[in-house]
Amino acid sequence: MSDLPMPSSQTLEPEPAQHGSTALLEWLQGWLVTVDHKRLGILYILYSIFFLLVAGAEAMLIRIQLAVPNNHFLTAQVYNRYFTMHGTTMVFLVGMPILFGFGNYIVPLQIGARDMAFPRLNALSFWLTAFGGLLLYYSFLGGSGLYGVGNAPDVGWFAYAPLTARTFSPGNATDYWALALIVSGFGTLGAAVNIIATTFSMRCRGMTLMRMPLFTWLYLVVSGLTLVTITPLTAAQFMLLIDRYLGGHFFDTQAGGSALVWVHFFWIFGHPEVYVLVLPAFAIANEIIPVFSRKAIFGYPAMVAASVGIMFVSLGVWAHHMFTVGMTSVTNAFFVLSTMLVGIPTGIKIFNWIATIWGGRVRFQVPMLFCLAFLYQFLIAGLTGIMLSVAPLDWQLHNSYFVIAHFHYVLVGAIVFCIFAGLYYWYPKATGRMMSERLGKWHFWLFVIGFHITFDTMHFLGILGMPRSIYTYQPDRGWNTLNMVISLGGFIQAIAVLIFAYNFIVSYFRGDEAGDDPWDAWTLEWTTSSPPPVYNFAEEPEVRSRRPLWDLKHPHDTDWEYEG
Repeated sequence: MSDLPMPSSQTLEPEPAQHGSTALLEWLQGWLVTVDHKRLGILYILYSIFFLLVAGAEAMLIRIQLAVPNNHFLTAQVYNRYFTMHGTTMVFLVGMPILFGFGNYIVPLQIGARDMAFPRLNALSFWLTAFGGLLLYYSFLGGSGLYGVGNAPDVGWFAYAPLTARTFSPGNATDYWALALIVSGFGTLGAAVNIIATTFSMRCRGMTLMRMPLFTWLYLVVSGLTLVTITPLTAAQFMLLIDRYLGGHFFDTQAGGSALVWVHFFWIFGHPEVYVLVLPAFAIANEIIPVFSRKAIFGYPAMVAASVGIMFVSLGVWAHHMFTVGMTSVTNAFFVLSTMLVGIPTGIKIFNWIATIWGGRVRFQVPMLFCLAFLYQFLIAGLTGIMLSVAPLDWQLHNSYFVIAHFHYVLVGAIVFCIFAGLYYWYPKATGRMMSERLGKWHFWLFVIGFHITFDTMHFLGILGMPRSIYTYQPDRGWNTLNMVISLGGFIQAIAVLIFAYNFIVSYFRGDEAGDDPWDAWTLEWTTSSPPPVYNFAEEPEVRSRRPLWDLKHPHDTDWEYEG
C-alpha cells in the first residue's frame, strides 16, 4: 500500500485576519454559500440538533398534559398540534437531516474523495431541507389563513383522511405541512442521488466495493431506498393539495374517493422510512463497535448482504400497519410473512455485532456505551415488532400505547442512541476537540434510565388498553400511576439531552485537543487532520484492505480475517 498523505495543518475554518463586522459577515457568507461537503454536513447536524430540542420540548408538553387524568394544561386542539409537530419534526427534521449530515461529512472522507460528486446539488439539497423545516414551523404564524382558525397542523404526523379535508382542517396549516414535506423531500432526494453518484464514481485507488467501509455501504443502500420511498409520499402530498385547492377527490369518500388510498401511499413510504432512518444508525454502529472492541467486524460479506436484503424486504411490508382496515385474509397472511421475513437479515446483523464484541478488548467509552444500549434496545424493538406482525395480536394492540412504545424503541432506542454515539465519535474529527467523557457518561446514564422508565412502562399501558392520540383520560381507567411514571421518565431524558447540548457547545471552546486519530481507528477519515482541510487529502490515497489506517500503523499485525 502506498503511503497515505500526512495530516495537513490547514483546518476547515482558518481564523479570519480581520475583526469586527466585516470579518463576521465574511464568516457568515462562507457558511451560507459553501459547497464544501464537510460544512454542509455540519449544517445538517446543527439544524437537526436544534429541531431535536424543539421536538423534545413538544414531547414534554404532551407528557405534562397526560401526567394526570382530566388535565386541562392543553386543550384538545392544542394537544393535537403538538402531537402532529412532534412526530413530523422527529422524522423529517431530526432523523433524516442528521443522518444525511453524517453521510455528507463522512462518506467522501471514507472513500478518499475530495468532495461530493455534485457540490452545488449538495448545497441545494441542504437548503431545500432547511427551508422545508422553516416552512413547517411558519405555520404557527401563518396557518390561520383567511378562515382565522388554527395555526400549526393538527392532523397527526400520518395525516389520515378525512382529517386533512377542508371541512375538518380549514385554514392553511395542513397546506404548510404538505408543502414543507414536498420541499424537504426534494432536498432528501438530491442528497440521496449525490451519495450514490459519489460512492460509485469517486472511490480512491484500490477501494473496490467489497473494501468499502460498512458505513459507506449502508449509506449507498439507504440512498437507493430513499429514492423509492420519498416519491410516493411526494405524490400523495400533491394529491392532497389537489383535493384541497383544485376540487380533486382522491381521498374524499363522499365524492367517490378512498381514504385507504392515502393510507396505502403513506405507509408505502412510512414503513421503508423506518429503514431509511435505522440503516444509517446501523452504519454508525458498524464503525464504532469494531473500533472499541479492537476487532475487525465479524462477517463483513454477511453484513453487506443483510443490508441489501433489508432494503428489498422493507419495500413489501407496509400493510402490516393496516391489519385493522379490513383487508382480505390472503393479504393479511402475505404481510404477516413479509414482516416476519425482515427479521432474518436484521437478526444476522445483531449476531454479527455480538460476535464482534465477543472476545474483544472492549473500551467502555461514551460512543461504545451508546452502541451497547442500542444493541439491547433494538433487540427488544425487533421482538415487539414480530409480535405486532401477527395480525390477530395486532388487532388487539393496534392504535394503543404498545405501538407507541414499539416505534419509540426503534426511533429513540436505536436511532437516537446511535446518533448520539456518532456525534461523540466524530465530534473530534469535525472540531479538533474532544467532548467531555464525564459529562458524556452523565448524559448516557440519565438518558438510558429515562428511556427505559418511559418506554418500558408504555408497553404495559398499551396492554391495559390506553389508546394513542387521546389528550386526556378518566381517573377510573387504571392508567394514572403509569402515566405519571412515563412523564417522569421523559423529564429525565430531557435533562440528559440538555447535558449533551451543554457538552456539545462548551467542548467546542474548552474541550481537550483531540489529535488526528483519538480513537486509534482504521478508516480513511482519520488519516487527515482534525478538522480536515478543505481539500480533504493532499494526494489521493490508495488502499489494499478494508482497514487502511490500521495497516499503516500495524504493518505486521495479521490477527484478523483476510480481507483481500
